[in-house]
Amino acid sequence: MIAGDEFRVEARPAARHVGGMDAPALPLPGFRFLPGHFDRTAQSDLMAAVVEAAATAPFWRPSMPRTGQPLSVKMTNFGPLGWVTDQARGYRYEPAHPETGAPWPPLPAPLLDLWNAVSGYPAPPEACLVNWYAPGSRMGLHVDSDEAATDAAVVSVSLGDKARFRIGGTTRRGKTVSIVLSSGDVVVLGGASRRSYHGVDRIYPGTSTLLPEDVFPGGGRINLTMRRVTPA
Repeated sequence: MIAGDEFRVEARPAARHVGGMDAPALPLPGFRFLPGHFDRTAQSDLMAAVVEAAATAPFWRPSMPRTGQPLSVKMTNFGPLGWVTDQARGYRYEPAHPETGAPWPPLPAPLLDLWNAVSGYPAPPEACLVNWYAPGSRMGLHVDSDEAATDAAVVSVSLGDKARFRIGGTTRRGKTVSIVLSSGDVVVLGGASRRSYHGVDRIYPGTSTLLPEDVFPGGGRINLTMRRVTPA
């Protein structure tokens, strides 16, 4: 599935490269990696939907609870609910943009089709986070735990520059697997992997020309993450 130097297992603090016949225990069962699921035309269509959405639901930079530290990514959302965070109220889902008060734009049809094809869940996604990783952005290890529908998979799509995605087990410490994600790749966190710690170590600038420079200065990566918030 993943070849060469794009598949690594690390045991902190030391790291070792896994290749050949070595078979890591991670990712946990339920993890799926679908490389190249969306071709260039489909990627362009999704990017056009992101640009259109940003016209009414502009990207903003959220902040961490308690500390107020800004995240390194900017974001917006698709769907009836959107994930937001700020210093005063923390992580949560809201039906409207925190700065404009407008409802989030609807999920594009190709994303709904993807959800129906790979999630195995009997209800549609309620939120799709749209994260813009500029060249210097990253995301620390975390678990998606703000949803009551913990039995629903998390489905994400990478667009634009390559990124090193890291996933471990159900504790923050221990071994992790890192995978280089390219534009059009899909990752599914289902089953046991739904509770896995995961994050983004780095972006590889200039590895894609998908993001329009006039909308995303400097380029970078868009990650679309679909979640079901309430149980079916």
